[in-house]
Amino acid sequence: MLRHSRGRRAPGPRRVRPIALAGVVALMAALPLAVASAGPVGDVDSAAPRTSDDGSRASDDAVRASGTRVSDDAPAAAAGRAGAPQAPEPRSAPSESPLTLGLGLATAARCGPELASPDGIEAQTCVLTQGEDTWARTYYRNATGDDLTSVLTLMGPAGRTVRMHCAVGADDEPGVCETPRERTAGDAGAYTAVVEFARGADGPLLLRSGSNSPAQTAR
Repeated sequence: MLRHSRGRRAPGPRRVRPIALAGVVALMAALPLAVASAGPVGDVDSAAPRTSDDGSRASDDAVRASGTRVSDDAPAAAAGRAGAPQAPEPRSAPSESPLTLGLGLATAARCGPELASPDGIEAQTCVLTQGEDTWARTYYRNATGDDLTSVLTLMGPAGRTVRMHCAVGADDEPGVCETPRERTAGDAGAYTAVVEFARGADGPLLLRSGSNSPAQTAR
């Protein structure tokens, strides 16, 4: 009588069937994962440009945010510099042009001495030159208590004369009488001026004052 060996028995039909089904299910589940990881062939080529575009946009945004692009931020930088306090520019020292009798700069004045009459009229007469113009001016003060008349005459080369009549009030305040300006003919130093004060047109002469009058001596 033959005896069976004690080795393992071959699996029965019922156990083989569940194992085969489990293998089929595992294979079907692995296929979609492999396909998804591989992806279509056309997607590989189209993915690279999209990645470079997105990277360039990101780099542009980063550049704009950091302010390192010159063309975009040059106006802003210039505006910032304009708003910042500027260092004062060095100024040249003003030229020393003296003011002559309050006439302003670049005016030459040749004046005689200040004269006064015993009746109370005071005057000083000058010849003024500014640029190409020359004229006469008299500074006066009437303390006589009466209205006076004055005639101011500018005398130039070749017998040229300019005459001006001025009314002098009795208000005891400083006043000015001057001739119109005329174009300087020749040397400005050749011009002289003289003024005469009187009590009315036919009254006595009270004072004569000239640009070249001698200094008044004390009496």
